[in-house]
Amino acid sequence: MDLVKEIRRLKKEKNAVILAHYYQVPEIQDIADYVGDSLGLSQKAAETDADIIVFAGVHFMAETAKILSPKKKVVLPDLNAGCSLADSCPPEAFKAFTEAHPNHVVITYVNCSAEIKALSDIVCTSSNALKIVESIPKERPIIFAPDKNLGAYIIKETGRDMLLWDGSCVVHEAFSMDKLIELHKKYPDYKIIAHPESEEHILKTATYIGSTAGMINYVKQHQDQKFIVATEAGILHKMKEAMPNTELIPAPAKEDNTCACSECHFMKMNTLQKLYDCLLNESPKIEVDETIIEQALLPIERMLELSK
Repeated sequence: MDLVKEIRRLKKEKNAVILAHYYQVPEIQDIADYVGDSLGLSQKAAETDADIIVFAGVHFMAETAKILSPKKKVVLPDLNAGCSLADSCPPEAFKAFTEAHPNHVVITYVNCSAEIKALSDIVCTSSNALKIVESIPKERPIIFAPDKNLGAYIIKETGRDMLLWDGSCVVHEAFSMDKLIELHKKYPDYKIIAHPESEEHILKTATYIGSTAGMINYVKQHQDQKFIVATEAGILHKMKEAMPNTELIPAPAKEDNTCACSECHFMKMNTLQKLYDCLLNESPKIEVDETIIEQALLPIERMLELSK
């Protein structure tokens, strides 16, 4: 069976749209209607007139699509595709944390569960986090969750004193400083670009810090340069496709694995076969409680409004 051909046939037949994150395997990125970062995917999910949204990403992303399109059917190729960062912020513990600081504006990074979004005043992504924090009056104290590394980067950039939740992404904390230094010695003319979820010592080495979409745009604008890329290695597929003559190396991980780079196990759980199966069977479906949808929609809409 030609999976690509069958997926395209089913997509047309069922009026479905396939949204894929930059960290998905190349064959999924290639068949998607839209490939993007969290903000871009949220915006596409809100705009689509498809009956079915096939979300090739992780659970919290598909939940966000369901919150923005509650009447549509949202399916995820593998329901077990979670997120270490989202898991680091349990709703009950976070609720107690926010209640202990009632005068704080609660800003949450989109990489969190629907329940966490429902406890928030405003949501942000890595591409708009600085803008959203700076939109809050200086006299208002802020809680930022769940990513402490992104929070620390925002504090450094804005000078705002924020109360940080102690969460992190295992992928962005997997970069090895020692191996990165070794790699840079070997390739001294390569510039390091990094995602703000990375640890501070990695960010200090970077020429450019930005979201996945921001990193791609930066490389597009500097195609004559060479880069070491410190984020999930899946981003290299679109970078190489858009800039085939630009030399790119993934930043090395602490643990040796098949590619010696940092990959998200959850993102790679989705496969072309699972994508076909979920489109064929219209499952597994993403279900979010109606009350949670109502409560989580407001902070997401505030973010989308500020991101126009």
